[in-house]
Amino acid sequence: MKKTNTLRKLWYSLSANQRFLIRRLYFFPSDFKDKLTGKRHKYVAPRGYIYTGSSANAEEYLKQGEFQLDLLKKFIALQPEDKVLDIGSGVGRTAIALTHFLNGGGGYEGFDAVEEGVKWCNSKIKKDFPNFNFTYVSLDNDLYNKSNIKADNYRFIYENNTFDKVFLFSVFTHMMPNEIENYFKEIERVLKPGGRCLSTVFVYDDENEGFISTKEGFSFSVKKDGYRLMSDKVKSANIAISESKLDEMIAKTQLEKVSLIDGFWKDMVKEDGELEYQDMLVLKKR
Repeated sequence: MKKTNTLRKLWYSLSANQRFLIRRLYFFPSDFKDKLTGKRHKYVAPRGYIYTGSSANAEEYLKQGEFQLDLLKKFIALQPEDKVLDIGSGVGRTAIALTHFLNGGGGYEGFDAVEEGVKWCNSKIKKDFPNFNFTYVSLDNDLYNKSNIKADNYRFIYENNTFDKVFLFSVFTHMMPNEIENYFKEIERVLKPGGRCLSTVFVYDDENEGFISTKEGFSFSVKKDGYRLMSDKVKSANIAISESKLDEMIAKTQLEKVSLIDGFWKDMVKEDGELEYQDMLVLKKR
């Protein structure tokens, strides 16, 4: 496990462009084989281009998207006619599943800080589904992108009270608390009254802080005020927030914490009924 931590630190010491290049080179043989054997999917990018979550073949990638769709239906009652916002839309993992769920009365907007992912989604998904739209926002994030546009004061491009549902998978796990706080305010602004939001997070409390700070293979060893980091060199690598800090930020908005569902990332052993690796936060606009 020490070797895993060492490799992770080495990985995060590289620049974003270096990490993207290494990923493409590493997965090139698999991607080439998939192309030759006809195992590619029209909407799924090659493994080397999938920079969020685990890179997977087309079949597994589609399953991951369907799993996320199931979570949205279960925890925020996603409906076919909903107008939805996907923050951190990546390379369309969730969007692909939504193409067969949202009907003509529904609509999808997604934005992401990595331009190539947005270009892929617009050229593949939007081309066939005109009620789907992907926007590139050049946000500063030391894991993916260097920019003068900062997430802690970024105003979403959407009008007030636009969306029925908002969701973020593996986004708040890569953002600093002041950035998350701003996103809470923006999510509140663009949600319709009664609208809901599902986000994945890493959340800890006094009881499990010691364990998550020393856990072999996946530890948040760097202590800060109300949060912990996996790497001091790449602060956005992975971030865990204390539950009290999370509640403090939510209290500054008109969002209500409906539930916080524990993931199995902070457990010694995965327990029955635990669905997601990350914790899941469900919010509702008052």
